[in-house]
Amino acid sequence: MGQLKITLKRSAIGKPGKHKKIIAGLGLKRTSQWVILKDTPEVRGMVNKIPHIVDVEPVSGD
Repeated sequence: MGQLKITLKRSAIGKPGKHKKIIAGLGLKRTSQWVILKDTPEVRGMVNKIPHIVDVEPVSGD
């Protein structure tokens, strides 16, 4: 399985509570912060719910 680099590009201020929980579930707290997570269906589903808030790019890992 690959990995994804997920970057928070917009603030969660003013967003619905559900979106804030998804952001927290991904491990993001501040704008411009990024995390590297495994590319699983669960992570993809979370990212697909908030594509306007996060940037996603694949990471070529060994």
